[in-house]
Amino acid sequence: MKTIDDLDVAGRRVFVRADLNVPLAGDEITDDGRIRAAVPTITKLAERGAKVIVASHLGRPKGAPDPQFSLRPVAARLGELLGKDVAFATDTVGDSAKATVAALADGEVTLLENLRFNAGETAKDDAERGAFADALAALADAYVGDGFGAVHRKHASVYDLPARLPHAAGGLIATEVGVLKKLTEDVARPYVVVLGGAKVSDKLGVIDHLLGKADRLLIGGGMAYTFLAAQGHEVGKSLLQEDQIPAVKEYLARAEKQGVEFVLPVDVVAAPDFPDLKAQAPTHPVVVAADAIPADLEGLDIGPETRKLFAAKLADAATVFWNGPMGVFEHPDYADGTRAVARALLDSPAFTVVGGGDSAAAVRILGFDENAFGHISTGGGASLEYLEGKTLPGLAALED
Repeated sequence: MKTIDDLDVAGRRVFVRADLNVPLAGDEITDDGRIRAAVPTITKLAERGAKVIVASHLGRPKGAPDPQFSLRPVAARLGELLGKDVAFATDTVGDSAKATVAALADGEVTLLENLRFNAGETAKDDAERGAFADALAALADAYVGDGFGAVHRKHASVYDLPARLPHAAGGLIATEVGVLKKLTEDVARPYVVVLGGAKVSDKLGVIDHLLGKADRLLIGGGMAYTFLAAQGHEVGKSLLQEDQIPAVKEYLARAEKQGVEFVLPVDVVAAPDFPDLKAQAPTHPVVVAADAIPADLEGLDIGPETRKLFAAKLADAATVFWNGPMGVFEHPDYADGTRAVARALLDSPAFTVVGGGDSAAAVRILGFDENAFGHISTGGGASLEYLEGKTLPGLAALED
C-alpha cells in the first residue's frame, strides 16, 4: 500500500477522502476528534504544494441535500485547526464544487458538501456508484484515502474512486492499520479485550474471531445483560437481546473449552427508568448484584465491585483493546464504570487501543488526555471488522 510520500502532489489537485463525521448539536460540533485526526495529512499535502480537495460524509441523509447534515460547520472548524481559510463547496460535483476547485491555488484547501447528499455515494448498484465516482474523479488528479472510519463501506468515494486515480493511503489510515496489526499479528500477551456498548449482536463477529486470539474478555455495557441472561440470571428491565442468547451460550462454552477467560459484571448500577440525557437531572441509582437485578430496575452501568474486578483483570495485561462504554456514560450518575475502565487502561503498562466510536467519545467527554493512551481509533465499526478478519473495501481499494 503506497503512502502520500509516494505521490507527486505539487501543483496537482489531490482528493482526500477523510472521515469528518462528527456529532453536531445544531451547528455546534460537540466532539472534533475526527477533524483533528484529519489535519496532519491535509497539512502535509498543502505544505507540499497540493491543491487539496477534502470530502467526507456526515450522518445518514437520504441521498439528497439535508441542511441538518451540512458540513459547513466542519469547514469552519477545519480552517481553525489548519490556521488557514478552507473554501466550502455547497455541492459535491456540481457548479459550486467545480468552481471552488478551479479557484484553488497551490497549498490551498477546500471542503466539498456532504458526499451522501448524492445517492450515488452509497448506491448498491455498481453503475450508479461508478457514475458518481467518475464525477468526483473529474475534480482531481490523485486520490488519498484517509477516512479510516469509512473503509468498511463499499461506497463510491471509498471503494470506486481510488481505481480511477493514482492513489495512496494517508497518514491516518497508515497509522490505524499499523496499530491493528499489533492486535492481530505477534500480539504481546496477556491480551485482554474489553467490550461494551448496547447490543451484543454488534459484537458477535469480533467475539467469535477473538475466542482464538484473546486471553481474556471483559464484558460490560448493555450487551452484558444478554450474557447474564444466558447464564440464567434475572436482568429486570435491562437491555436484552433474547434472540442472541443461544449464540452467547455457545461462545461461553467455547471460551471455557479454549481456556479464554470471560469476565462478566458482578454488580450493576440500576434505576427504574433510563435517564433523561438532555435534562441531566439527578436520578436515584442503586447498586444491585448482577445475578439478581430486581424486575422493576434497569441496569445502566457496571457497579463498584465490577470496576475493581475489571481493573484487576487489566493490571497484568500486555495488550488491551477496548470498544464500547460500560454504561450510559453521557449521564453523570452512570459514567463511573466507563471512567474506571479508562483509568485502568492509563494505569496499565500495556499497549492500549481505544477502538473508536462511543469509547473514543467517552475518553474525550470524561476529560482524559488522549495522548496518554497507546492509540485512539477514529473508526469503531472499521476496527471491529478488521479484528473479525474481514476484507475492508476501502483498504483493498488502496492496494496496488
